[in-house]
Amino acid sequence: MGFLSSLFGGNKEASEEKRLEDEAKSFDRLKYDGVKAVRTGQYVIAIKCLKAALEINDDLETRDYLAQALVRNGELLPAYEQLQKLAEAQPDNQAIFEQMANVAYMMEDYVAMSHACEKAILIDNTNPRVHYLYAKACIGQEDMINAIAMLTKAIALKPDFADAYLLRGQTLLGMGDRKGAREDMEHLLADYPEQEDVLMLKARIERAEGKADEAIVTYTKVTDVNPFAIEAFKERGQVKYDKGDMAGAKEDLQKVLEIDPDRAADISGEYSAEGIEHKVRKAYSNINPLGL
Repeated sequence: MGFLSSLFGGNKEASEEKRLEDEAKSFDRLKYDGVKAVRTGQYVIAIKCLKAALEINDDLETRDYLAQALVRNGELLPAYEQLQKLAEAQPDNQAIFEQMANVAYMMEDYVAMSHACEKAILIDNTNPRVHYLYAKACIGQEDMINAIAMLTKAIALKPDFADAYLLRGQTLLGMGDRKGAREDMEHLLADYPEQEDVLMLKARIERAEGKADEAIVTYTKVTDVNPFAIEAFKERGQVKYDKGDMAGAKEDLQKVLEIDPDRAADISGEYSAEGIEHKVRKAYSNINPLGL
């Protein structure tokens, strides 16, 4: 009986061991090739390899790399679905929910983003980055009061959180709170006097305060920092137009069209000396006075 078992059963066991060994080798090869492809920017190859690897072994690290490859390849919903599977496997891993929030933000799905942030906060409510992301989700849902609350919490947890100060200043300005926006702007300006976004916030506050000349100076600082800052040229042109400086407005409008020729499609007529005043009027007629 032992001889027969060895003759038949033993071969079966050896065959199964060989199959498992081959599968393990295939998994390792596919995972290695997939990870290498992610790191070298070959995302289509990475996705193919990593999906094949997961068919052999439902490995969490491989699924994480697949989610990364999908995001970088612009396949946001499939990436989010992979992150959901990771969250199911590791419900106490805050980093997964934080990444889900980031992907949901890219999809402009602010409800899903809020849910991810809420779960992340339940895991650890001392992470300032999560409160910042929650604020962005609130802004996406036009819930500005809670957005300010989340940003204030993020700043309390991380007093040097520049992005949170900037977003709070921008949000306060959009809500009409120029004083609060200015306080955040001045805090940032002390540390980042030449940072483009900070200068843009300063210019917009000055514009909202009716300080046209100061706003023009600040917009000019933005264009000095970034000669392709199209919003700065557009908004500076609006301020000049409002002041009656048609020549200056024309100059800024032409710069906008040089940077982004596609915008010419929104302005009727040829770009000529005769038609420029009409174009300036049309171009600046519907700009949000806060530039937001």
